[in-house]
Amino acid sequence: MSGLKLVVASKASPFSYGVLAVAAQVNAVKKGSVEIELREGKSLEGSSKPAASITYNGETYESNNAIARLIARLNPESGLYNPEDPISSTLIDQWLDFAESKLSSTDFKALDATYKELNKYLTLRSYIVGYQVTIADFIIWGTLRASPVFARIVKTKPETLGTYLVRWFEYITSLSSSEYALTAGSKAADQGKFEIGLTDAMMGKVCTRFPPEPSGYLHIGHAKAALLNQYFADTYKGKLIIRFDDTNPSKEKSEYEESIKEDLALIGVNSSVVSHTSDFFDQMYELALKLIKDGKAFCDDTEQLTMREERTARIPSKCRDNSIEENLRRFAEMAKGSEEGLKNCLRAKIDYNSPNGTMRDPVIYRCNLTPHHYTGDKWKVYPTYDFACPIVDSLEGVSHALRTNEYRDRNVQYDWMLESLGMRKVTIWDFGRINFVYTLLSKRKLQWFVDQGLVAGWDDPRFPTVRGIRRRGMTIEALKQYILMQGASQNTLLLEWDKLWALNRKIIDPIAPRYVAVLKEGAVVCNVAGATAEIKEHPVHKKNLELGNKKTHYGPKVYLDQEDAKSLEDGEEVTLMDWGNVFVRKIVKDGKGEVTSIDLELHLAGDFKKTKKKLTWLTVDEDATDCLLLDYDYLITKKKVEEGDEVKDLVTPESEFRYAAIADGNIRDLKKGDIFQFERKGYFILDAPATATEPAHFIRIPDGKAATMASKADVSKK
Repeated sequence: MSGLKLVVASKASPFSYGVLAVAAQVNAVKKGSVEIELREGKSLEGSSKPAASITYNGETYESNNAIARLIARLNPESGLYNPEDPISSTLIDQWLDFAESKLSSTDFKALDATYKELNKYLTLRSYIVGYQVTIADFIIWGTLRASPVFARIVKTKPETLGTYLVRWFEYITSLSSSEYALTAGSKAADQGKFEIGLTDAMMGKVCTRFPPEPSGYLHIGHAKAALLNQYFADTYKGKLIIRFDDTNPSKEKSEYEESIKEDLALIGVNSSVVSHTSDFFDQMYELALKLIKDGKAFCDDTEQLTMREERTARIPSKCRDNSIEENLRRFAEMAKGSEEGLKNCLRAKIDYNSPNGTMRDPVIYRCNLTPHHYTGDKWKVYPTYDFACPIVDSLEGVSHALRTNEYRDRNVQYDWMLESLGMRKVTIWDFGRINFVYTLLSKRKLQWFVDQGLVAGWDDPRFPTVRGIRRRGMTIEALKQYILMQGASQNTLLLEWDKLWALNRKIIDPIAPRYVAVLKEGAVVCNVAGATAEIKEHPVHKKNLELGNKKTHYGPKVYLDQEDAKSLEDGEEVTLMDWGNVFVRKIVKDGKGEVTSIDLELHLAGDFKKTKKKLTWLTVDEDATDCLLLDYDYLITKKKVEEGDEVKDLVTPESEFRYAAIADGNIRDLKKGDIFQFERKGYFILDAPATATEPAHFIRIPDGKAATMASKADVSKK
């Protein structure tokens, strides 16, 4: 059966995990049976405002249970619901009612009893009904997955739910259809889509531009803008211009321009077509003169604070009605950089009483005596971004100006500039900017951290710059995938970092070699009876043999982490990974309870499948190599920075953590930038190779898991 179309409201997708999984399961059996569409919003159109709906034979179904039944009944080959088996179908219907009536409750006590009931029922069962997965499994799973109460308990105290319920829940979660539902839901929750055409776009005639100011380094927000511009240029077989907006010589440096080109190359953005706003200074100066001569601009020597107050109060400037001749004279003084000229600025004469503040006679030219890094001291006056941007867009042939919707109020001003000068119109396309929790993207605020010496520079691993996150182990592939997944959504998104780093983990895990490290502090030397010194080769990654082998040293003395040592008990049998089982014969502790030594006895005939503890270890010999492990917290302690917050009040007291460690000698062959995994400790990247005086520095790469992504310093979370 085909022709079914399931529509799910994107922001309500958690409430539709069950039906999404049912649809995915049916499609796995017979491809294309159910078309799935995720629509932006919290609900679908209609009087009942459903989270999902499906239409068949003129009838629309909007409840999860009704949708699941319909999809499964029309696709009996899926085995999800068999209406010809009255006992099975009746039991399934009963459990669907159970999910709707009992599991959807918000009463914690009632839910606790319901979870216990479900756990007891699943004691001897792998599925809710029968011996294979049915819609009952997916609907109950989806209802639990969407429940904040269940989510909190399964994350913090899973033992209170019961062994059988947790086992069943984890199994259903692992099914590919459930994974699809979660992936579709997470994408819908914080991602936009590109499947929207540019207004007035023609194939082969689209020209976009990415206009960074060469006064800093690219951060992840800039990366989104650059990739978005490139996406539309490529989609419409057009052109992308990288234009450096160099209109403020006080801030700009050539070094920033080169770094921006390098950062763009890192994320795969072609910067072969490069221009500078300064290339058009002559034309813009003439166009400014034209505005003055047309009575559409005036020079103003009003003090800056007074001007700001007048614009807020919608009061016209005392200079607004000066003659054209006087304005031309003053502008000439500005161009000379004379004492009188320095007191003036040039303002567009639009509407001082406009309800839109950007239209209240904005400044379009200012004096600046700082030599320009390209034009030298030729100019003493420079256009503002509001004046230069639309003009250069028009002159360069830009068809679509993509910019974040924080500029939306300025769109009418942008159009006024072009209309007043009789220039070619440019289509503006807005998209939502992205923000991340515990993160500052303001160049000024990031510069403050650099100036205060709180970070090592613009490539500090705690910075959201392209260089910073690259240094922390972010792959270009993950960064590009994640940013492009955000799409051209109009929503301003406040995103968690977890999905980005989780995506990165999926990319590096299959190719990251595995090594071993033990923390120096509290490291315990263990005597291993029956062991002899030898060296063996093992795969560096058991699931990717193409990565080759590593050398593992064995011997009668090994290091264990203090944490592992404390977990051991006399007489216990445990497994030393890549070696075999050992018996714990003797544990020695000091007066503080710290383990100081352990006697172990090899038992290589032991079955590692029967031991609960699998420990990493390191032989005490010349192969053991000193290194330094670095981990980081967020730079600020507040999840969402609000207007009025002082950055100095939000600084995390301690955001860099250093741990001396001992690692196996294979790390000596690593090169700067190499990514690998220290088993049971996480993924790392070599930041600084060893020198004669310093051990190698390895930065821990976030893995996207909740426990590791949480702020260590946010007091509101404690």
